[in-house]
Amino acid sequence: MAGHSKWSNIKHRKGRQDAKKGKIFTKLSKEIFQAVRQGGDEPGTNHNLRLAIDKAKQANMPNDNIDRTINKALGNVEGVVYEEITYEGYAPHGVAVYVQALTDNKNRTAAEVRLAFNKNNGNLGESGCVGFMFQRKGVLLFEKNESLDEEAFMLEAIDAGAEDVLFLEEAFEVYTAPEELQQVRKALTDTLETDPSVSEVSMIPDTYTPVSETQAEEVLQLIEALEDNDDVQNVYHNLELKD
Repeated sequence: MAGHSKWSNIKHRKGRQDAKKGKIFTKLSKEIFQAVRQGGDEPGTNHNLRLAIDKAKQANMPNDNIDRTINKALGNVEGVVYEEITYEGYAPHGVAVYVQALTDNKNRTAAEVRLAFNKNNGNLGESGCVGFMFQRKGVLLFEKNESLDEEAFMLEAIDAGAEDVLFLEEAFEVYTAPEELQQVRKALTDTLETDPSVSEVSMIPDTYTPVSETQAEEVLQLIEALEDNDDVQNVYHNLELKD
C-alpha cells in the first residue's frame, strides 16, 4: 500500500545526528558486544548478533571494528556487563517516548535520562506508561529501481511472510513479525537479487500525536538530548507533523 513511512524519517535523522556526534560506532559496538555475550559469535544462529552486524554495516562501520568487538566479547573481560533497560515517558505536547539503553551502571543512566526529560520539558514515567502504544516489528527497506515493480514486490513480500508493505517515493518499506525478519529478508534478497538498505527490529507506534513544526522542534530537543547519551541505543516516539 502507498503511504507515509512509519519509520524512515526519524530513523534517518537519528543516524545523521549520531554520526555527527561521533557516537554511532560506540553504540553499535556495545550492541554487538552484548549480542555475543548473550548468544555466541555465530550470526547464523545468534539472531541478535545478525541484526547488530546488519545495523553496523548499514552505518558503514569497518569490518575490522566489528571483528574486534566480537573478539573482545569472546575474551575474558572482567567487569564488563551491560544491562538492557527501557525508559518510558512523554515529550512536550503529549508525544510518547520509548527509550532503549545498554548500560554498565543503571543508576547513572536512570539519573541522566531523567535529567534529559526534566531539562527539555518532558516527563519520565513508570514502566509501561507508553510501551503499550508501540509494537515490536521487523523492518526492511529496499531502495526502488527499474527492475522492482510495485505489484510484483508486494506479492513477493507477502509470499515471503511480510505483514505489510508501504510504497514510498524512493523505497519499499516492509514490516514483519520480529521472529520472521531474517526469513523474509533472505527470501526477498534471494528472489530480488538485491540487499535491503535497512534490516532491523524497531518499535512502531500504533497511533501518532500530531504537532506543529514549532512544537516538533521542542520534542526533537528532548529526543536529541536522549540520543546524545552514550548508554542510549534507540529512542522511539509517536510524533507526526500536522498537514
